[in-house]
Amino acid sequence: MAWLVTILITGAALAGGVAIAYVTGAAAVLSFVAADQARYLAILPQRVLSQLDVFTFLAMPLFILAGELMTRGGITRALIDLAMLVVGRFKGGLGHVNVATAIFLSSMSGSAVADAAAITSALVPEMERRGYKREYSSALTVASSVLGPLIPPSIVMIFYGALMNVSVAALFAGGVLPGLLLAAALFGYNAWAARRYDHPGGRDVAMPPLMPTLLRSGPALLVPSILLAGIIFGVVTPTEAAALAVMAALAISFVYSWLEPGATPASAMRSLGRHLNGALERAATLTGAIFVILFAAAIFGYLVAIQGLPEVVLHMVESAGMSGLQYMLLITLVFLLVGMVMDNTMALVLLVPLLIPAAIAGGADPVHVGVVTCLNLTLGLISPPVGGSLMVVSTMSGVPYLKLARAILPFFLLEIGVLLLLVVFPEITLYLPRQAGLMN
Repeated sequence: MAWLVTILITGAALAGGVAIAYVTGAAAVLSFVAADQARYLAILPQRVLSQLDVFTFLAMPLFILAGELMTRGGITRALIDLAMLVVGRFKGGLGHVNVATAIFLSSMSGSAVADAAAITSALVPEMERRGYKREYSSALTVASSVLGPLIPPSIVMIFYGALMNVSVAALFAGGVLPGLLLAAALFGYNAWAARRYDHPGGRDVAMPPLMPTLLRSGPALLVPSILLAGIIFGVVTPTEAAALAVMAALAISFVYSWLEPGATPASAMRSLGRHLNGALERAATLTGAIFVILFAAAIFGYLVAIQGLPEVVLHMVESAGMSGLQYMLLITLVFLLVGMVMDNTMALVLLVPLLIPAAIAGGADPVHVGVVTCLNLTLGLISPPVGGSLMVVSTMSGVPYLKLARAILPFFLLEIGVLLLLVVFPEITLYLPRQAGLMN
């Protein structure tokens, strides 16, 4: 009953436009009252602060800052030109560029909505100018934004790892192959659509100059390669990698500003200062909101432990005679349905501590469950009626929300198919973490 009251209050507040951070904190406290456990509120600050004193959490604000610096420093344009060199002359080339750019940006920002916004402003108008329907190019942009939280670094994986005490480095490694598999599926669908709808592309397409493009995009690609290799092979922790990413983003932004026509070292430094001020302000705002949610998540976790809800769920699963795979498929369906009507962060806070422990107790690997859950929750960003990425792309592209929701349907079904494939075959997720020695 407590959870039903909490969910109803949360849903009403979100529908009224209340900020997610305030909703989460208020719902966490109200859940104690609804569960008749208000007497435990007196010791919550000490308990929750001790749970948030985790070194891994430092990685979140640092990766957010690095992503903001890279976005503001002109890196997106360099990556789009590189993607054009690699796949631009295939049939439907700009659609492939859309997906390839999402892969490159995913290795820097870790945010689906941020990637969707960047690609929409940079690519959707150009795709429409060259003959693509605006609905298709916008839908492809929304679909490819799912790669953001899946290919490391990933803010949602850091969040999940700290919440469930799972190695963030193992989660990062586990997200690589699923992310590339999802990208391959999007490449395949775009290739089919290019022939089905006669999208432009071919050898006569104008390409950016080879050497300037490689020289400009090289530093941007070097950073995520070093960071990812460092995390997977244990050279640096995710938090240390995030700090390196910030330093690298500052250096690259300075170089890119210096390469602008007529720029001098002094003007490049002033430009970097403007980028840094804006990035710090944005990172501070997002970090504050995230840590309010983390605080609420710790409160929910305490309530779950007091009431023994994971044990209740596990007993229900055992009583129903469900296998581990059957239960995984069941919670996959639950997360998909919840993601259609609830913010994915709120769903993570409310449902992960309640449903995931039973899956792990039933024999599922914590890393596999974590990667699948993060992908599952991210799909909520591209599914109506909420769909954060849908809303952002609809607003920026001018495509009506309902039209875009219809256009995204084939991509959404395709990505659900990839999700189910990952659920049924855990080795796709677990291969790299095992090879890197991050798990047994």
